[in-house]
Amino acid sequence: MSHSAGQPGQVILANNLPDILPEFVTKTNVADSRLGAKALFASDDFFAPKERLLEPQAPVFVVAKFDDNGKWMDGWETRRKRHLGHDYVIVQLARATKVAGVDIDTSHFTGNFPPSASIDAIYAPELLQDNNQDSLSEAQWDALSWQPLVAMTDLQGNSHHFVAVDNEQVVTHLRLNIYPDGGVARLRVYGDIQLDSQNINDEVIDLVGALNGGRAIASNDAHFGAVANLLLPSKAPNMGEGWETRRRREPGNDWCIIELGQPGIAESIEIDTAFFKGNFPDAVSIQAVYAPNTPEATLITQSMFWETLLPAQKTQADSVHRFESDALLTQQPITHIRVNIFPDGGISRVRVFGKVVK
Repeated sequence: MSHSAGQPGQVILANNLPDILPEFVTKTNVADSRLGAKALFASDDFFAPKERLLEPQAPVFVVAKFDDNGKWMDGWETRRKRHLGHDYVIVQLARATKVAGVDIDTSHFTGNFPPSASIDAIYAPELLQDNNQDSLSEAQWDALSWQPLVAMTDLQGNSHHFVAVDNEQVVTHLRLNIYPDGGVARLRVYGDIQLDSQNINDEVIDLVGALNGGRAIASNDAHFGAVANLLLPSKAPNMGEGWETRRRREPGNDWCIIELGQPGIAESIEIDTAFFKGNFPDAVSIQAVYAPNTPEATLITQSMFWETLLPAQKTQADSVHRFESDALLTQQPITHIRVNIFPDGGISRVRVFGKVVK
């Protein structure tokens, strides 16, 4: 693939996703900077900074864009190594996680990608409490008890490399090793966030929040924005970071299914339509069920018959709608919700505040 024929300033999107994606990509990407993942240390990032490795948007190539060190690249890129060794970057995951798989994405890196890579991991929750961890030296990082997570994997240019992980260990930090040097556009790490329910102590939390293990399961449509955006911890910066469906031209309504991080009892619900002004839904309702360990393939059909948690409520443009316990029809434990929007449109965030059932 060559970008040389493009016009200066032209932005080129990657078009290299395989037709069939592995099942693990439906899990939470805990290497997403929006969730708090951080690139803490890199042996080198001369051509492109390590922080770009964790950006949530797909990488782009900008024709004829250069900075002081050379060609601007949307990812992490090291200089050409002229001695023995290899480069690496250390990433703090958003939460302690049981990793199910990774995507080492070399989009737009063609003559400058690493021939191979591997990933090591460590469980070091004490580092999460250390505000100085981003100032640890290379020797200090090397001295930690890293364990192999992804074996040496051959890489190709401008490609996604999906690697399943069959490992039960819970990890907090990863070390992406590239051999010997080069550039990687994105590192995505998919898995199940592990919360210590014994330490929640009857605290009210957002039961569907991504940082608490909430996960988007399915939707009938997500043409303009992914369902997973609903679960992000921060306020949306614009309309593009919400769930939005196409304009419905037939009877019915749109919906999505979300799995709670842990079973819980809902005490209040928040529906935010921030930035949705001419395209917010006319109304929203929520159904719920307690169905732990239910195969995801059966949830969609079953969800039509779940109990109503929140009856249909009129919505307004660009507003936070808060519904307290007296508006909710059940105080029983739940594991999944189905968000119905009538008939279509977009919402920014969904919060289900409640307590974990131990």
